[in-house]
Amino acid sequence: MARPTTTMTLWALAGAVAAAATALAADTRCCFTNPAYSGTCEVMPATNETCGDILSYLNTPNSSGKSYCGGTSIRGGWEPVSCPKP
Repeated sequence: MARPTTTMTLWALAGAVAAAATALAADTRCCFTNPAYSGTCEVMPATNETCGDILSYLNTPNSSGKSYCGGTSIRGGWEPVSCPKP
């Protein structure tokens, strides 16, 4: 049987790992700005999608079908920026 201090240490470690995983997930956000868009556009990339893919989509004049940035139709002039801290 594990001693109480060992069990508590393991639970604390598990909590720290969960917190680190949450922070890592928050870092997967992609943020962009555009002079014609109010504020910062924040996007969570889908599986196998990168921030570069999203930026390319936003800057391609005839792209359509995705709902990035609230479904904006603004194409071109997007630039990556650091995401605000959660």
